[in-house]
This record gives sequence, structure tokens and C-alpha cells, in this order.
Amino acid sequence: MTLFKLSLRNARRQARDYMVYFVTVVLAAALLYSFNGLIFSREINTLSQTMEMLPVLIALADIVVLCVFGWLVAYATRFMLLRRGRELGTYLLIGLENKQAARLFFLENLVVGGCSLILGIILGGLLYQAFRAMTLALFGLPYHFSFGFSVPALALTAASFALIYLYALARSRRYIRKAKIHDLIYYDRQNEGVVIQTGRRRLRVFSVSIVLGVAGTLLLMAGNMSLGVLGAGCVILFLFGFFLSFASGVPAFFDKRPWQKYRGQSLLVFRTLTAKLATMGVLMAVISVLFTATFICEGSGLVFRGIFVGRASENTCFDLYIGMDDMQRDHSVYLDYITETIPVEKSVLYQVYLSGSTQMLDYVSSQTAYYNYSYDQDPILSYSDYAALRSIAGCKTAELKEGQYLIHCMTYLEPCLKEYTQPLVLGNTSLTPGDIYTEHLAQGGWTSNGRGYILVVPDEAVQGLTVHHRAYAAKTAVPVTQDQYEAMTYLHNEIVDWTESQDYITTKAREEAEIASQTAITVFPLYYLAVALTMTAATILTIQQLSESAHYRRQFLLLQKLGMNRREMSKTLRTQFAIYYAMPAVPPILIGVPFILNLCGAPEPGVMTGAFGPAVIISAALGIFFLIYAVYILLAYTSLKRNVLPDSF
Repeated sequence: MTLFKLSLRNARRQARDYMVYFVTVVLAAALLYSFNGLIFSREINTLSQTMEMLPVLIALADIVVLCVFGWLVAYATRFMLLRRGRELGTYLLIGLENKQAARLFFLENLVVGGCSLILGIILGGLLYQAFRAMTLALFGLPYHFSFGFSVPALALTAASFALIYLYALARSRRYIRKAKIHDLIYYDRQNEGVVIQTGRRRLRVFSVSIVLGVAGTLLLMAGNMSLGVLGAGCVILFLFGFFLSFASGVPAFFDKRPWQKYRGQSLLVFRTLTAKLATMGVLMAVISVLFTATFICEGSGLVFRGIFVGRASENTCFDLYIGMDDMQRDHSVYLDYITETIPVEKSVLYQVYLSGSTQMLDYVSSQTAYYNYSYDQDPILSYSDYAALRSIAGCKTAELKEGQYLIHCMTYLEPCLKEYTQPLVLGNTSLTPGDIYTEHLAQGGWTSNGRGYILVVPDEAVQGLTVHHRAYAAKTAVPVTQDQYEAMTYLHNEIVDWTESQDYITTKAREEAEIASQTAITVFPLYYLAVALTMTAATILTIQQLSESAHYRRQFLLLQKLGMNRREMSKTLRTQFAIYYAMPAVPPILIGVPFILNLCGAPEPGVMTGAFGPAVIISAALGIFFLIYAVYILLAYTSLKRNVLPDSF
């Protein structure tokens, strides 16, 4: 049999034995190609001006993904060498030269990598279409399937794969060319020693790591870039210190508690966990770092999406809105242009007033996380203007009873305002609180209908009140185009002195496009990183477990001879799996949950509500993470159980 045929046979066997690794490499290639396709897609990048940032952000994510994926390939190659060491050593015994054995290992892994790349690019072409459809849907554009391959994306993906594989395989090739027969045959028995030897030192490292973990989490929540970088460093040190001290402390813990060590299957689990204790400590720390980054990326992506959706809902209730903050300027130039070029179905030009009091402002500030940028008094709106705005926004008619005032607020303020009973005094008129309405009414801008809330009073009650700003809202027969928006912006620049004031001009179509762009350039790269990191970390854990299948099988065959039944052996294996896969996943959750909760509270109050509330985001992030993680756990457990447990007897 020629060397090439032998490498092909071994490659097929290798792909079968490490199916999880092979599938992950295929998926990694698919992710790389699909996101590289977004980089070079002119159709996607020209959807809006903001979308021009997408290639840059994906390229930055590519760098991180390639580094992590390179570690995966290097780690997997090492374990394959461990698994194949005895076989390669046998080849040398029967006369094969070191360079030929090295070439054999190099070729068979190159075949696996090449096949993974080809399958990954085919799958990536379909995955790119899915991302393309999602992006077009965000912009409200129709999708037409057109399967094809992007030559630049293909070249970039192939070059990335070649760089990663050639580097990893070159290291293995150098080792095999210099290795002795004894080194290869007994390669799988070369264990690392325990890093932290003494109990006192172990306790110090553990205590310091806990302090670093708490400090790092608090620094990550500080909202400052410099402190965030420092916090990330503290978290990494915590994870390494924790796992090294924890892993090294397991033997000491059981040695001092023999009643627990020899109870049930504890001894078997103990022996398995301590077989390669130092290696496990480092491995668990690295995996936990990746899981922490994964969880933060997933949660952050959902938070940003919630912010964008919340703002869009509030800011797109009118097809066209202009807030004019300088009452001394003539804004008729806007109205003249709109009359000439934009078909308007309904419109209203109105004024927002100030009450002369801060009683409700003080109340909501004390009862909620509400804060206000633009109003130093309670904002007031006349009932006729309010009714016109509700009609334009498509809301039901609101009734104002005699002697009352209405409250229109964002949803998050409604619970506390239901308890508000203070009368509103405007001149000689005293009004009591009436109904509360919470439909979207453009209450999030600087020159908008209040900042979170506005009080609606009878028309005669606004006489003599100070005007805060003038505004124009309209419902148009067709969406306002980007050219029309830019034309109004040009007019704005002609009449406004930027050093003194600034009008707020927005259109529903532009706001929706901007929200879509922001979603694409933030959520896509974050979830690209999250999926890649999760797959890599879970694959490393799985490969490590599967590489021990021969050891496990010898162990369980011996236990079978000693009288242990298959049910007890299955329970032992499940316990080992539960501990092994749970250890690196617990600290990221303890770090990630407070971070995401804090991130949910960072934007302006009222944005993160409903389907994007903190509880929903935490649950969704955990669900996505554990869904991917569970697939790998199930595949690893099923494969290992089938290969290592003896048949029933």
C-alpha cells in the first residue's frame, strides 16, 4: 500500500473517530465563508451608510475567530497525535522512516482539512443566503434566492484554512521527524504534574482568585473602557487561579475525607479526574474564558437588539416628524418643501408647553430610574393637538373629562404614575389626574412630546404658558425617501446656526433603515463570535474526552470483571460527564448574569421592556448557550458510552 493510499484510509478512519471535530471544522469553515461573503457583498454593504461599517467589524471578528479556531486545530492535532502515537511508533518499528511517518500524518490531516473546507464552503454558501435573507428582512426588502460563490470570500476562507492547518501540522511534523520510537509509543502516558503542590499555597491562590473574580466582574460593569479592560484581565486571572487551585485541591480534599472517597462511585470519579489534573486545570480555565466571552457576546447582542427595537418603536410612530427648538426662527421653509414634494394624508403643527412646575418631574425621578435631559419643568400638550397626534399615529380616541388632565407616558412609567394623585395647577385652573395612555408617541427625543411623559390639558388651559418647542408630525401616503430626508436636512443647515440650536428631523423609513443597520453591524459580529467560541470550546472538551476512550474501556472492562454491572458503569460515566462539562460553565454564568443585568439598565429607562426585558434576555442567552452546549454533550456521551462500556452480561 502506497503512502498516499494509507493516508486516505487513515483520514477516513480519523474523520469517523473524531466526527465531532470534523463536523465542527466544517461548520467553522461555513461560518468563515458566510461572514466573509457579507464582507464582500456590495448588495448588503450599500443598503445604508451605516452598513459600510459591517465589513470592518466582521473583519475584526474574523481575527478573533481565526485565533480561536487555530487553537482548536492545534489542540485537535495534538490529541490525534496522542491517539495515533502507538500506531506511528509501530510504523517505525517495521521500517518506516521518521520523515515518511511525519509525511503520512501530515497528508491524512491535510485530507481531513481539505474535505472539511470543501464541505464547509458548500454549506457556507447556503448559510450566506440565510444571513442575506435576514439582512434584507431587517430592511423590509424582498429576498430572491441566488446561490453562487464569492471568489474573494472563497479565497480569504481558503487562505485562512491553509494558514491554520499548515502551522498546526508543521509543528506535529517536526515532532514526529525528531521523535524516537519510545516517545511515540508512550506519548499518551506523558502526563503533566500538579502545578500547585502545597495546601497553603493552594488556599492563597484560591482566595486571591475569588477576590479577582469579584473585582473583575464589578469593573466590567463600570461602563468605562479602561476599567473594562482591567476587569477582563482580572476575570481571566480569576479563572486560571480558580481552576488550577481547585483542580489541585481535589486529591487533598478526598485524601482527608476517606469516607467520601470510598463511597459509591466516588473513587472511580476521583481517579478519572486526577489522572491528568494539571492539564485539566489549565484546560478548564481556557474553556471557561471562552464560555465567559460567549455568554457576554450573546447577552450583549440581545441587549443591543432590544435597545434598537425599543427606540424604533418609539421613534417610528409618525411617517415624518420635525422638532423645532428655536421659536425665533421661521420654519415655514420645511412646510413649503413638504407641501410641494411629499403627499401628506394627515398632519399637525403644534407646540409643547412648560407647566411652570416640577411636581411630576420630581415624583417620577424619585420613584423610578427616570432621568430627563431637555425638560426642567413638566411638559404640557393641548388636548386638540394630542387628539390630532393620536389620529396620525393610528391610536384610538382618548377622552378628556371636564376638570381633569390626561397623562401620556412610556410603558415603564405607568406603574408609578397610577399612584400619582396630585392636582395640576395652571394659572387659575386646577386639574385632577385622569386616564393614563402608553401608546408610542415619540417621547424619546430632545424636542419630542415630552421626555418619557407629557400632560394633556384642555386647550384653554395652555393660554399664557411658556412654549418649549414647536413640532410637526405627519402621516404620508408613501414613505418619505432618503433623498427627501436629505433635502430637508439641507434646508435645516441653511436656516439653523449649529452653534446655537438644532432641529430634530426624522422619518419612519430612515429610522427603520438605521435600526436595521445598527442591528446588523452589532448583533451579527457578536453572534458570529459567540457561536464560534462555543463550538470551539465544546469541541475541545469533547475531543479530550473521546481521546480517553481506550483508557475508559480498559477501566470499565476491569470493573466488569470485578462484578460491576452496566447500569452502575453508566451512572459512573454520567457523573464524570456531568462534573467535567459543568465545571467550566458555572463561573461564566456567575460573571455573565450580573454583567448582562447591568447592561440592560445602562440605556435610557423605558427602552428595555416587554420581549426584551432583563429576565427574557438572560433566559434567551442561557438558552442559546446551553442548546449548543447540550448538542456536543449528547454527541460525546453517546459516542463514548457506545465505545467504552462493555456489552451487557
